[in-house]
Amino acid sequence: MKIQPFGESAVLVSFEKVISEEANQKVILLYNALGSEKGIAYLIPAYNSLTIGFETESLNFDSVSKLIKKLNDGLPKEEVEKAPKIYSIPVCYQEPFDLDSYEVCAQTGLSKEELIQVHTDQVFRVYMLGFVAGFAYMGSLPKHLTCQRKATPRLRVPKGSVGLAGLQTGIYPTEAPGGWQIIGQTPLNMFDPNREQTSLLKPGDYVKFRSIGLEEFKIIQLKIETAIFEMEEAHV
Repeated sequence: MKIQPFGESAVLVSFEKVISEEANQKVILLYNALGSEKGIAYLIPAYNSLTIGFETESLNFDSVSKLIKKLNDGLPKEEVEKAPKIYSIPVCYQEPFDLDSYEVCAQTGLSKEELIQVHTDQVFRVYMLGFVAGFAYMGSLPKHLTCQRKATPRLRVPKGSVGLAGLQTGIYPTEAPGGWQIIGQTPLNMFDPNREQTSLLKPGDYVKFRSIGLEEFKIIQLKIETAIFEMEEAHV
């Protein structure tokens, strides 16, 4: 673990420089431990690092560093074995939502059916939120589904679009510019500032995508609009 200043009112804690569940779990454990500490202004977990903002009236770099070391020493050295909660995210991979499926298939050599099968077979870990509010970076994709970002990013990617980039998959929670390869769309509202938990997903969660048709897409949209939809857990 490496601790270093990050401006005048923040600290950056870095773990192994790899993308792995083990490194990310250390981030999440420290993130949870610091959540109730006085003087901590904000916490930003990433793949293998944690940015910690603090109130300069009560804390400084040295005091925050001591707090981090104390909490980290008390954390379990190994993750407790337990069955993770896996959220089921419905995705329509059909037109008009599969904007880049043809390009992904050309890059990977997979058919459209194989692309959907591989993407829905995998269980993904939410490593971090970023880019725009509620954008969940998930991984890791199997190597035969990895693809390059678009050469020319879109100025507007539709809300709910499910994309691929390198070893990652993610969901655009709002309309935004972006260069990920779009293979489908979810009807779920991934980010809502009026919810108690504004982002539907949080770092450390697990996700399994479920293929749906256009009719079910519209039904779920209607349920969300009438506030009777509940996100399901996946059965794996």
